[in-house]
Amino acid sequence: MSGVCRGLSSLSGKILTQTMLVSPCPWLVSARSRFTKAKIPNEFFAERSKEHEKYGGDPDQPHKLHIVTRVKSVMRRPYWEKEMVKSLGLQKAHVPVIHKNTPSVNSQLKFVKHLVRIEPLKTPYGLPAEQDMADTYINSKGELIVRRLLQPVDPKAIEP
Repeated sequence: MSGVCRGLSSLSGKILTQTMLVSPCPWLVSARSRFTKAKIPNEFFAERSKEHEKYGGDPDQPHKLHIVTRVKSVMRRPYWEKEMVKSLGLQKAHVPVIHKNTPSVNSQLKFVKHLVRIEPLKTPYGLPAEQDMADTYINSKGELIVRRLLQPVDPKAIEP
């Protein structure tokens, strides 16, 4: 190796002799000494609780349910992403699926976050009762709407 360095030094003259003052072979110098320390601003390491207002979230009261929709294809993706999409029930694209906001589900969603869209399920009228589940739908804003059926009024309640 030193023979190669000596051979190159005779070819390049002054240029290589200046760099050889630092080290005998310039390509054997560690990369750490060539570059300065990265100057990453401290704002990247700041707490992100300020962004909750921007995205409509509340860190104290997180939403209970996710609306997960697959927006990208799993073709030409690794097998573990395909299996994760299948286990989450997202085989068809643009079909929303509701999942609980739990750490186990969130860790699965982390693997396929570039393939899916995750939105909170908003319940402006509260969670529906068991008998109302058949009369619910999700609108385009991600709100769970309960379509209440009108019940017949008792005739005794109408009489004065």
